[in-house]
Amino acid sequence: MALDGKSRAVDAADSRELLKENARLRRICAALIERVESSGVAGGAPYAAFEHAVLLAEQVRERTEALHRTLDELGKTNIRLGEAKADAEAANLSKTKFLAAVSHDLLQPLNAARLFASALDEHPLPEASAKLVAQISRSLKDVEALLGTLVDISRLDAGVLKPDIAPFRTDQLLDVLAEEYRQAALTQGLALHYVPSRMVIESDLALLARVIRNFLTNAIRYTRQGHILLGCRRRAEGLEIVVGDTGPGIAEAQHEAIFQEFRRVAVPTTGQDRGLGLGLAIVERIGAMLGHPLCLSSSPGRGSLFSILVPYGVLPAFEPAPAPRAPMEKDALQGTRIWVIDNDTAILEGMAALLEGWGCRVVTALSLSDLEKRTKHDPADVLLIDYHLGDDQPSGFAVAQRLQERHPGLATVLITANHEATIKRRARARGYGCLLKPLKPLRLRMTLTALLKASPRRKEQ
Repeated sequence: MALDGKSRAVDAADSRELLKENARLRRICAALIERVESSGVAGGAPYAAFEHAVLLAEQVRERTEALHRTLDELGKTNIRLGEAKADAEAANLSKTKFLAAVSHDLLQPLNAARLFASALDEHPLPEASAKLVAQISRSLKDVEALLGTLVDISRLDAGVLKPDIAPFRTDQLLDVLAEEYRQAALTQGLALHYVPSRMVIESDLALLARVIRNFLTNAIRYTRQGHILLGCRRRAEGLEIVVGDTGPGIAEAQHEAIFQEFRRVAVPTTGQDRGLGLGLAIVERIGAMLGHPLCLSSSPGRGSLFSILVPYGVLPAFEPAPAPRAPMEKDALQGTRIWVIDNDTAILEGMAALLEGWGCRVVTALSLSDLEKRTKHDPADVLLIDYHLGDDQPSGFAVAQRLQERHPGLATVLITANHEATIKRRARARGYGCLLKPLKPLRLRMTLTALLKASPRRKEQ
């Protein structure tokens, strides 16, 4: 009986504990229910909470579907934008190809016209006739500049213009430009002060020349009196090529605007200004493509100073540094034997007129076979050959190689209207000179003079 009483006491204690736990759990459950039913749901009923949850789930589903529809539309829009971009790029490239083709066709007669005008300028003429020739030459240069500007801006925007980076001496670039623009400055009553430099830099010679030409052209265009400066400054990070003038200057508010398309300095000019306002826009694009920083320092009444910073370079070890360039002698080309191959008769006639005016002995030909008929076995000092001799003929490279095999030591200059970097690299690798159409007579003359001085054939004579 005692055990039974003890057992009952234990059961009673357990029952009390269970009742306490049950009461505690009820309180917790009631609190949770109250929390759910009072969480912003109208009515506070459990069914309302469930209904609210279902509504939220439906809203989430609807918004998810709407998001998917939006993403699908965005995807279709992106496809349409991509197609539109591709169409625009194709149209831009087509425009570039069209301009390049048109410019090539226009450059042929323009090149011939400039050769004839330059040849005529070599002859003694009455003063009135000399002025007319000068006007013709200036007009042809304007046409060349406008055409080149339109083609260059198109090629730069289309991304088809690739630089041909190589080391070269600064005087190879600046000596020619100084000689050329000295005459242009004199016609405007200005003096050109040139400080030569023989530092080696690394850039695309033709594109860098375009930048410096633009600086010099603008300096002469906007300067009424005083002088133009062309020179270099050595910097730690590269060589700074500088063009300064004593012109009216440019207000600081215009420093950025003048590098935009069709924007020009609002100052009076000589009245012969035919620019499009694209020159400095091209300069900025070329500088960015080459990685050469540009700088402008100018203020009204104090002139302007434009510059471009070009990295230093190192010439190949096998290329000896030439002696300082002497002034070009008037009769330096007298008696020079030159072969000219081009598939354009007008260009051949213009080249013959120009070169013979310099005292050269010239043989012109439309093809290799034509040249062989005219020359037989007579040697020459220099070969001037067009890169594109026609679709039915080998390239200028192939013809030049065959002629050099037959005539070792024959100096060669490739002439082309194609500005592709690969052509210039191939010409440089073969030791050829490379000149672009329309041909600039001064650059041709300086190139021929330099080639003849370095020619082993001439040294043996």
